[in-house]
Amino acid sequence: MSSPPLEKNPTFWFYGSASIAYGIKNNAFSYLLLIYANQVLGLPGYLASLALALAMIWDAVSDLFLGHWSDKTSSVLGRRHPFMYASFFVLPLTFYALFNPVIELNDNNTFFYVLAMALLIRTGTTLFEVPSTALLPDLETDYDRRNKWLALRHFFGWTGGNGIHMINFMFWVGAYGVASQAGYSIYGIAGALVIAAAILVSSLGTQKVAAALPKPSEPFRVLAIKREIKQIFQSVKNKNFAALFFFGLTVGIAGGLGTALYLYNTTYFFGFSGAQISVTAIGVLISPVIAYWAAPYLGRVFGKKRAAIFAILVNVSLYPIPYVLLLTGFWPDLGSWTSLYIYSGFIIMEVICGIIGGVLLDSMMADVVEDSELKTQRRSEGLFYAARGFAAKAVSAGGIIGAGSIVSLVGLDGITSVDDVTNEIRLDLATLFLPVYCGLYLLGLVIVSKYRITRADHNEHVQRLSERKAKLADE
Repeated sequence: MSSPPLEKNPTFWFYGSASIAYGIKNNAFSYLLLIYANQVLGLPGYLASLALALAMIWDAVSDLFLGHWSDKTSSVLGRRHPFMYASFFVLPLTFYALFNPVIELNDNNTFFYVLAMALLIRTGTTLFEVPSTALLPDLETDYDRRNKWLALRHFFGWTGGNGIHMINFMFWVGAYGVASQAGYSIYGIAGALVIAAAILVSSLGTQKVAAALPKPSEPFRVLAIKREIKQIFQSVKNKNFAALFFFGLTVGIAGGLGTALYLYNTTYFFGFSGAQISVTAIGVLISPVIAYWAAPYLGRVFGKKRAAIFAILVNVSLYPIPYVLLLTGFWPDLGSWTSLYIYSGFIIMEVICGIIGGVLLDSMMADVVEDSELKTQRRSEGLFYAARGFAAKAVSAGGIIGAGSIVSLVGLDGITSVDDVTNEIRLDLATLFLPVYCGLYLLGLVIVSKYRITRADHNEHVQRLSERKAKLADE
């Protein structure tokens, strides 16, 4: 008998909607924070990127311990929810304070203020996103249906982040200008309120189901930290996990470069206004809708690994084309609407492919949980999702430093008008950025091709675990 549609399960929607909070925070850190710290708060590009990179490194390391801790937490709220509720008191307030400084900033304290807020925001995000995502392997064991849970999660993450990005460039930062504090202040208030609502609604909505899930076999022991660290390394030695982990390491740099330079590229390379950038964001709203259908379908037809590799390869192939066309004279006039529509078409296709790849890679990580449990006799989903995030974040820190360094090297520090950007600056920007970005993604695809868990393997793992649990229950 077939299972009822997931769309009729309220937990499906509460689980997916959690990523609205992450989407908004990720949008802010990926696209806005470098240019905000540089052009509004006055930090040089290299110092602004250093603050963001240090916060990311802290986040990457703390993720591992929090993920492992949540795997072994036993409470009336379940394994994950104590951390999720804690984030409600950290993330919204610090997100607000970042874009609405609560102290008077000067040359001596701006770097430390940005660093402190970035550290607190990333800690608050870790408290919510890692345990929340890690609920999936317990909520769904089916190989293909996991794709749909994660497709919905990516849908909400992209819609939340891109939706506020669209509004932001229509009415706030786009209206006041990327170098004006006023737009960022409104953005900080709105973002904090939506983040708080997403955390509370998703946590309460998944609470009952989470509390009924099996308890961990052993507790987290702070006084036996060496033992805990040994267990972490025992789990992450899994070869299939390693393929996903090192993929994250390589593409982390590319992602850090691309997102941190996005507003510099759209504003100064292509000459788009804030209103035009918001139009691109409107078009991108269709991408998660298409990917929500396409990711589960492609994963079911071609298998998760093959479909993910193909989607990401298409993404990387499309990415440099607009830059090359502009530099070779085959692109419409800078800042024209024709230019914007063509550029938006590329972005929409890239985002569709990126979401499909992300959904399937996250689903592949869920399948590592059972593979690992057979060997370690522990459920380590929190650790695995945290560790994959660790890979991307730790090396993405290098990408952000690289982006800030590129801004300074090509002469974009202090430039606030597209009229001041020369063709030489554009050529230098593309020459420094594109080969590294595309090359790292291609290397990542070679690495992830080493992943070996198929649908048949996963079904066998689930069956063997079920037999093991039945045997233990009879003893």
